[in-house]
Amino acid sequence: MSSPLPAGARAVVVTASNRASAGVYPDRSGEALAEGLRALGFTVEGPHVRPDDEAELAAVLRAAVASGADVVLTTGGTGLSPTDVTPEATRAVLEREAPGLAEAVRRYGEPAVPTSVLSRGIAGTAGRTLIVNLPGSTGGVRDGLAVLGPLLPHVVSQLRGGDH
Repeated sequence: MSSPLPAGARAVVVTASNRASAGVYPDRSGEALAEGLRALGFTVEGPHVRPDDEAELAAVLRAAVASGADVVLTTGGTGLSPTDVTPEATRAVLEREAPGLAEAVRRYGEPAVPTSVLSRGIAGTAGRTLIVNLPGSTGGVRDGLAVLGPLLPHVVSQLRGGDH
């Protein structure tokens, strides 16, 4: 899809990580995600680094939707660990799911990283905002951007009421 990104497109990046939020290590995946979105032409807010807490993550997602962001991408908290709650927090905010996006991200990563299928990330919309959960690794973020990058201009246009 070669349509240009609509003018003024805004993205918010949210990192879910107990250790990064506590300053144990730097938030590399959130920074990589913000950088990748800027390269696609988005004005980017964040990364907002939060602990793996369902209520706190849902609150930051709701705030991003309320701010009028076109796209909210999360990194982290999508695995099978008991502390991974990003999909649950996201599901509490979504109005409509778009399972094909999350499946495409998993499929894209699978040949090189077979464990990519363990990601429980989901995708969908709340209001006129697309929210997609990506894995908490720089590789998972790169894979997510490879899948989403070509789609985002069309998605943003559609969510803003544009033609199909």
